[in-house]
Amino acid sequence: MRIQLLYFDDCPNWQVADTRLREALETLGRPVEVEKVLVTTPEQAEHWGFHGSPSVLIDGEDPFAQPGASVGLSCRLYRTPQGVGGSPTVDQLVEVLSRA
Repeated sequence: MRIQLLYFDDCPNWQVADTRLREALETLGRPVEVEKVLVTTPEQAEHWGFHGSPSVLIDGEDPFAQPGASVGLSCRLYRTPQGVGGSPTVDQLVEVLSRA
């Protein structure tokens, strides 16, 4: 399994997503390295299909992408059980990782 965390430097939520992603992987007992990918240009955003920072790709797919979502350098919001947040919850990450 290949996991990538796409982000841009000014995003206040990418480090939270990184921490939660590592916690989810520990919960599942999967010692997978998370590759961090810094996205800095619109061209890179287009190349990666970057729906905002932070984005998690599992084997090249964004499990949280909404159909028709725009691509670009922006902060990303996630629907969570607690409301809108800047990162998926640990439980949401465990769910998508367990399906991979």
